[in-house]
Amino acid sequence: MRLSHNQAVLLMVGVALMWSTAGVVTRHLDAARSFEVTFWRATFTALSLLVILPALRGGRVFADIRHAGAAFWVSGVCWSVMFTAYMVALTLTSVANVLVTMSLGPLMTALIARIFIGHRIPFRTWVAIIVAGSGIAYMYGAQLAGGQLVGTLVALCVPIAGATNWTVTQNAHAQGHEVDLVPAVFAGAVISCLVTLPLAYPFQATAHDLGLLAYLGVFQLAIPCVLSVLCARVLKAPELSLLALLEVVFGILLAWLGANEAPGPTVLVGGTLVIGALVTNELLGWKQRNMQA
Repeated sequence: MRLSHNQAVLLMVGVALMWSTAGVVTRHLDAARSFEVTFWRATFTALSLLVILPALRGGRVFADIRHAGAAFWVSGVCWSVMFTAYMVALTLTSVANVLVTMSLGPLMTALIARIFIGHRIPFRTWVAIIVAGSGIAYMYGAQLAGGQLVGTLVALCVPIAGATNWTVTQNAHAQGHEVDLVPAVFAGAVISCLVTLPLAYPFQATAHDLGLLAYLGVFQLAIPCVLSVLCARVLKAPELSLLALLEVVFGILLAWLGANEAPGPTVLVGGTLVIGALVTNELLGWKQRNMQA
């Protein structure tokens, strides 16, 4: 499937909206908690990708996975950390805390790529890292005083794993070894299932919970991940990053409207610094590249 630019933009907005529903959905679970939530979501993701992957990549996709290189499996482990940490964090702290912390991904990527593969960081990105770091430190300081830091620290694993994932796949690409991200998502879901299964006992999910978790696995994770890969073939990296940030806005609004979870003043101030730094950095970078072209 080849999308036009406008189609890709609209589709990416829809992807961000689908991603953003995790918070509000988890607030309506009856009994499932912590690792059980992660286990069922990852299970339904893996099952749905068992159908989606052959349709996208053909019947040999699973044989190709068995013979994949080290970079593919590192990517799979990173995806599993992201899946697990995200859902566990949602059960420990507010949706807004988790989403704002996750939005550090692009800046974490710049830092990790600089340290491990020597990517140059522009001055504007250093400024963005300092401003966004100040926003996160402000949020963390308030949570530490209130004794609610654990959930946000767990959420911090998501952008760290995401940045590691991007750095590993980009380094593999530079060496001539491509990593197919959609099968890597499947591998991550399977790993997450296996790791969280013993931690999920005793199962407490009701039929209502399983329905919601099936929705999360299929429509909040598997399908939008596949669609985002299609969008990435058309959209430039700054466009993709900016549109992906809509997940933060949508997620906070949905949790506010759908679960009466209003963001506190600390999150609003810290989140404004983080999102403002990210948007400014991407827009300045986009402008600079257009001028050079």
